Amino acid sequence: MKVLLDTNVLVAAFATQGLCHAVFELCLDQQQIILSQEILKELGEALEKKLKVPHATVKRAADYLREHAVIHRIKGPYPRNARDASEDHVLALAEQAAVDCIITGDEDLLVLNRHGNIPIVRPRRFWEMMKNRESKSR
Repeated sequence: MKVLLDTNVLVAAFATQGLCHAVFELCLDQQQIILSQEILKELGEALEKKLKVPHATVKRAADYLREHAVIHRIKGPYPRNARDASEDHVLALAEQAAVDCIITGDEDLLVLNRHGNIPIVRPRRFWEMMKNRESKSR
């Protein structure tokens, strides 16, 4: 399954050992993670400016993601779909990379529920979906 991890999920995954970190680890292990340069840039800015993470650490995180995720180049311009125009690149990436799921905590995306046939879910919902799938396969 190809999954798009939104910036807010990645920030939480790198900042704490909570649910988003567990979802990130699950995706690394069992899914194909799709990201873009835009998401990597947003992640770097959030980690450095908001969380005061040293630049060298941010660079290592970005390098790690480049190594373990598919970095898809978004072809623009992309249509206005999200409530917040700054999130339109996420929807364009999801569509162009043909992902199976968008995982986010951003209400401007979650309010859509879907983008075409791509579900937009919270990290908790994705975790539950994967655990339910796992228990059914036993």
